[in-house]
Amino acid sequence: MGWGDMSKKIFIHCDDLDKYPYPASCPFNTKRAGLTCKRLESLGLLAGHDKVVAAPEHLEHTFLEAFHTPEYLEALRRVNRGEFSVDMLSMGLGTADCPVFEGLYDYGLLNCGATIAGARQILAGNAKVAFNPSGGHHHAHPDRAAGFCYINDNVFALQTFAKAGLRPLYVDVDVHHGDGVQEAFYDRCDVMTISIHQSGRTLFPGTGFPQDIGIGEGKGYAVNVPLPPGTYDNAYLKVMREAVLPLVDAFAPDVFVMEIGVDGLAGDPLAQLMLTNNLFVDVITMIHAFDKPILATGGGGYHIENTVRAWALAWCALCGDARHEDTTAGMGNLRDQPLHPDPDQRARVDAAIDKVIEEVKANLFPLHGL
Repeated sequence: MGWGDMSKKIFIHCDDLDKYPYPASCPFNTKRAGLTCKRLESLGLLAGHDKVVAAPEHLEHTFLEAFHTPEYLEALRRVNRGEFSVDMLSMGLGTADCPVFEGLYDYGLLNCGATIAGARQILAGNAKVAFNPSGGHHHAHPDRAAGFCYINDNVFALQTFAKAGLRPLYVDVDVHHGDGVQEAFYDRCDVMTISIHQSGRTLFPGTGFPQDIGIGEGKGYAVNVPLPPGTYDNAYLKVMREAVLPLVDAFAPDVFVMEIGVDGLAGDPLAQLMLTNNLFVDVITMIHAFDKPILATGGGGYHIENTVRAWALAWCALCGDARHEDTTAGMGNLRDQPLHPDPDQRARVDAAIDKVIEEVKANLFPLHGL
């Protein structure tokens, strides 16, 4: 498909997305996206003829039935009205990681509408890049909530592109395995899903191993790269170069959907990787090199200030210029200082990384002629 001259970059947000807080006991903070927007505005990084702040699309309730079951969606609407029953626990609702709260369904529909707005703008030829930091609810399943996620906006974005006849490729750099998205396309070959995450042996949701490669027509189109605790930037980049990028090239996507969860940052309270936000710039730059449109969403990130800086920096990288953050006109510096693992950590991580790379190659490369 010829994309023409799509120079615009769209940041998708509206004030209403900040009005639906999860309970204070839950680590998921819906204000991160609004804080990112304000940070970018204060730095002048949303200004210019090629940058636009856009509102979410209005989605009809029936739109969500393309992935979620009617029974589950009705349960979400009941919760939205302040109703709750014990049977909802089997749908993941009312648990510690998926609490019920006023406006839950309204929020899910709105942040999904933000992701779909980005997808439709790309399909219309109005943008080469769109970023919805409120999105990225990759753990939501057809009939249950999980991992702070209720409505899986990434699935709907991939469906939107696939229905338009494109070959979308999903790249998930959140520290947790993108299990809900993988599940939606596990038997399909028209969508490739790639998840690079802390190993399920040490982190929720306990899935996403190299041997999980899809079934039926989808065999070879689910890619999982589990990382050991302590993974640092250069080890991650080795995985990208040796295991991930060859598969991206072989699939030859028309468009990317990226989940830029930044809970892999060192110091995040819910995970144990040792990444800096410079890593996300490098990964986005690698994806940019394929010269295809990118729809990006947020995801995890539970140290609020680190998340805001990382997403602001990711926006710079998505726009093709991650240099702005180093200028001195009151902008400060969004980049983290480099982190250097000690020799024991490096040796342990490097050995585990080499093993994972070999497993990915053995399981997947032959299926793609690599």
